[in-house]
Amino acid sequence: MEDLSNYPLELTGDNVPMVRFLKVTKRYGDLVVLDQLDLDVAEGEMVTIIGPSGSGKTTVLRMLMTLETINEGVIYVDGKPLTHMEKNGKLVPADRKYLRKARSQIGMCFQHFNLFPHMTALENCMEGPVQVLGMKKAEARERAEELLELVGMSDKRDQHPSRLSGGQQQRVAIARALAMRPKVMLFDEVTSALDPEVIGEVTNVIRSLVEKHNLTMLMVTHQMGFAKDISDRVCFFFDGKIEEQGAPEDLFGNPQKERTQQFLSAVKEAD
Repeated sequence: MEDLSNYPLELTGDNVPMVRFLKVTKRYGDLVVLDQLDLDVAEGEMVTIIGPSGSGKTTVLRMLMTLETINEGVIYVDGKPLTHMEKNGKLVPADRKYLRKARSQIGMCFQHFNLFPHMTALENCMEGPVQVLGMKKAEARERAEELLELVGMSDKRDQHPSRLSGGQQQRVAIARALAMRPKVMLFDEVTSALDPEVIGEVTNVIRSLVEKHNLTMLMVTHQMGFAKDISDRVCFFFDGKIEEQGAPEDLFGNPQKERTQQFLSAVKEAD
């Protein structure tokens, strides 16, 4: 078992990042998916992760959602360990109860919406606050209605997912994630299952969240134009590491590393 004595019990001081990956490694057998990853995301920052398939992009999000365990290192959210907890003055792997509470700070939108098919759009957005946060139904309804309005879905609040287009379902999924009042929002290829003509609906919602709400966001996308337009910082992943990162105008306009250049030119050709 890894010696965790060198990792802080919590992050303190000025400018504590909202998210910190500290020497995080993830393996599946002999396959190293993330290799000693160090990554900070500041409060209110929008960071986009790009890179080829198998580079570890989605694993970063899945570990933040505690859907994957980590083999080494520690992840912190808002200064406190996410993957570990303190016991007798030491860090130990977190138990289920701790993980459940820690996970409630993080909202995630997946590629395939994952809405409850038997619930209306409104009920989908109310479910988490009522069942997980213990919110009264009237208050949860009010919050859900506000968020459906925010994503432009007020007029569809009584529709079931099967009656909604892909773009509409994804917008409801974003509202549902926001209903939990997360500190961090994760977007995993949220436009890749959509028809081209409705991608704009979803990207506009995410754009408005970036502009009007001080949410910390991490996004994995293959849409380079959107990443360039919306991000504060872009990280290019290769073989489980950050190969290059920087402001979007720098990374897309003047990439320094050969692998970044090759990836971006291949993506351009595919477009």
